[in-house]
Amino acid sequence: MMEVNMYAALLLSFVSFVTISLFGMVYKHLSHFRGNNLPPGKFGLPFLGETLHFLRSGWDGHPEKFIFDRISAYSSQVFKTSILAEPTAVFCGAPGNKFLFSNENKLVTAWWPDSVNKVFPSSLQTSSKEEAKKMRKMLPNFLKPEALQRYIGMMDEIAHRHFAMSWENKDEVVVFPLAKRFTFWLACRVFVSVQDPDHVAKFADPFNDIASGIFSVPIDLPGTPLNKAKHASNFIRKELRAIIKQRKLDLAEGRASATQDILSHMLLATDEDGKHMNEMDIADKILGLLIGGHDTASAACTFIVKYLAELPDVYERVYQEQMEIANSKAPGELLNWDDIQKMRYSWNVACEVLRLAPPLQGAFREALNDFIFNGFSIPKGWKIYWSAHSTHRSAEYFPEPEKFDPSRYDGNGPAPYTFVPFGGGPRMCPGKEYARLEILVFMHNVVKRFKWENLIPDEKIVVDPMPMPAKGLPVRLIPHKA
Repeated sequence: MMEVNMYAALLLSFVSFVTISLFGMVYKHLSHFRGNNLPPGKFGLPFLGETLHFLRSGWDGHPEKFIFDRISAYSSQVFKTSILAEPTAVFCGAPGNKFLFSNENKLVTAWWPDSVNKVFPSSLQTSSKEEAKKMRKMLPNFLKPEALQRYIGMMDEIAHRHFAMSWENKDEVVVFPLAKRFTFWLACRVFVSVQDPDHVAKFADPFNDIASGIFSVPIDLPGTPLNKAKHASNFIRKELRAIIKQRKLDLAEGRASATQDILSHMLLATDEDGKHMNEMDIADKILGLLIGGHDTASAACTFIVKYLAELPDVYERVYQEQMEIANSKAPGELLNWDDIQKMRYSWNVACEVLRLAPPLQGAFREALNDFIFNGFSIPKGWKIYWSAHSTHRSAEYFPEPEKFDPSRYDGNGPAPYTFVPFGGGPRMCPGKEYARLEILVFMHNVVKRFKWENLIPDEKIVVDPMPMPAKGLPVRLIPHKA
């Protein structure tokens, strides 16, 4: 009897402990959602909030629906919700973009879900946010237009090889995986001078696992997207460390150039104290660059192919512009900086694609202090989300927003803070110019070789977290006659 009483007491103590702990967690969770004069809106279910609504609108191919339904319901350009178990204020329209981009590191700072830190754990035990700040200081010199000019011929050469291997002499292809292969090959070459297709292919599947898991539901169990992404991240780091060790030897013995790629740049760079980065730290940063350097551009290239198939008049103008450049070249002569500057209409087309199908749907910030926006209180610690769609798909900023119109970018182009495919302010994507070059090189090489037809008219688009055709955009190729 005494043993039964003892077990009952232990069980009661355990249940009490769990209950109190859960109550504490719930109380702490709910306390973050309180405040006076908050924006209009609903937090949704406890813990889940409106996360599923937010994600489902993307899975259904209409991520803008989550935004515009709430703008309409609350008659407000800022509303509250709960995403990823965080109280969140969604800022909409050009004024919201301007406020956030102008107050970076003053009132707001970058924020990523915990899954990002799990996939990209820094070797220095600092957050992804801190590491990103360091990268942004280092990258501009390497990614500014004058530094990238020397890579245009190399990009064109890789494009020639890519199309010869993966597109030519084929009746049908699936565009999205091929666009990823092309942009990843470029990123490997530009960032770490890996250009052997077999070596590049070795990285492809692990990088796909990372892309699928980086913004997934934060459940780290065997077989989940997050768990696969963590394993893939570790595999790639190991491969990168081997490349780094070899490069250090090559630099020491004069077999590698100090300016050949960003890896050499990182190995030779020093901080304020004159210290070099360690190998693990460099591997982390290169990993992040390889992810950012190809995923977004591959989505853009895919949607360019989609829209050019659907809009023959637009295709014809792009074709004429690109063939004028191609016909001015001697046999075997590669593209150069002057050629890129002549691709004005092609870039207008690319910009309109980026407006309608932005690879970067939006981004999160965190409030550093309490502040007022649009007459509403935003408490310290709240997350803030800005969405490219709140301006890109708005008739207020882009008349007939569903219409494909490259002329929107003639002259001075869209009004400030309305066209934001690369973000804005201090956190504007540092690889914007790099992305422009790889997209234009891709456009040049695909249109001078082919016309094409989409094999699945009105193919469903899925946004998770970037837009992609559900079946990868299969097309029938029609080679130009010689």
